[in-house]
Amino acid sequence: MVRNQLRGPLAGLLTVLTGAAVLAGCGTDSTSSGGGGGGTTIQIWEGYTQVEAKAFAHLVSEYEAQHPGQKVSTLYVNSDNTLQKVLTAVRGGSPPDIAYLYGSWAPNVAQIPQVVDLTQVVRRPGVNWDDFWTGERAVATVNGKVIGIPALVDNLAVVYNKTLFAKAGLQPPGPGWTWQDFVADAQKLTNPAVKQYGTAYVTPGTEDTVWHWEALLWEAGGQLLSADNSRAAFDSAAGLASLNTLRTMAIADKSMYLDPTDSAYGNLFNSGKIGMLVTGPWDLAVFPNVKYGVQVMPSYPGTDGGHQTISGPDNWVIFNNGSSRVAAAEQFLLWLTAPAQDKYFAVQTGDLPIRQSVGQQAGVVQQMNTSVPGMATFIANLGNVRQARPQIPQYPKISQILGTMVVSVLLGKSQPQAALDAAAQQVNQVLAAG
Repeated sequence: MVRNQLRGPLAGLLTVLTGAAVLAGCGTDSTSSGGGGGGTTIQIWEGYTQVEAKAFAHLVSEYEAQHPGQKVSTLYVNSDNTLQKVLTAVRGGSPPDIAYLYGSWAPNVAQIPQVVDLTQVVRRPGVNWDDFWTGERAVATVNGKVIGIPALVDNLAVVYNKTLFAKAGLQPPGPGWTWQDFVADAQKLTNPAVKQYGTAYVTPGTEDTVWHWEALLWEAGGQLLSADNSRAAFDSAAGLASLNTLRTMAIADKSMYLDPTDSAYGNLFNSGKIGMLVTGPWDLAVFPNVKYGVQVMPSYPGTDGGHQTISGPDNWVIFNNGSSRVAAAEQFLLWLTAPAQDKYFAVQTGDLPIRQSVGQQAGVVQQMNTSVPGMATFIANLGNVRQARPQIPQYPKISQILGTMVVSVLLGKSQPQAALDAAAQQVNQVLAAG
């Protein structure tokens, strides 16, 4: 399963992207021809390996068989590096026709002149844009313009060790549980004598640190930024509640394992040393030794946040290499992401369906859940994705500030309110700078 941008590089792209936007004007003219009608060849840069690579290759072959004369040339590019390579290709006037790009890059990618505006394309009859999950459509849309077609979707839920819950005399978490329940369970699951923790949190200070906290902020009824994205909004009662929840487990109860490596938690959970993890479907396959269950995120009673979760969708982005190649690229992507192909790819790879209609098919859900227990909950949990992270070019810088804030609280270096105040001031400076 492709792990998306949440562990990929976010920092250092703003300057590069700004330069690319300026230099991209020397690229291919929008009216140039990329090939004759039925003989068009399009090039796709993708980062698939193993089962995903096999399933994607099958779909490409199927497409070519169904569309005589249409050729699809694929090139493997590590997804962490695709944007940098695309920018270099744009400068040289030879970008791919389609590239798989992390959704967190969308606001910056939207600034590249060669990126094709798909706003009218997704409104075509039969596309059924609303069939894509809310979080996917939000990440593919920048300032009202659709710049990508969903390629992958995920979300965060709680994976828990059923055996450890039973040993602690705890009932498995139910769909109506709260963060108060989570904190209490984590404390009871903790046993210092055998180095067993109730839960864990990744603390490298990267976006993986940040998006776990953002889910809590939304559940507490808060927002990262003001409605017009001009000021920080997380320095609020919701922000304080969410950080206090984490601090209680990390500092007061010592029930939270802090993982600066962003990888050790998996082995610890698999060896029965961690009771609960907030993680995504990509981790399920690496827990062969645990009898686990999956439950939606807890809630904060009295708020409108509910059991909200967060997603990090990725996009297929089209670059303008002439009208015929753009048309061919659009045709291929609309076919690739149609329900029949989405169903095939999800079942074959274990990736969550990118369309709601596919995710609501009982047969699909049952088959995926049989292959990897817990997938049914993650699929249903996509309905709890109500919003996306701010779709603004400054987000990578904001993420760095927020990552530092969360880590400082978890390590006991800052009190939650002071950390919120300091981070909000820095974020406001970033936003004011434009």
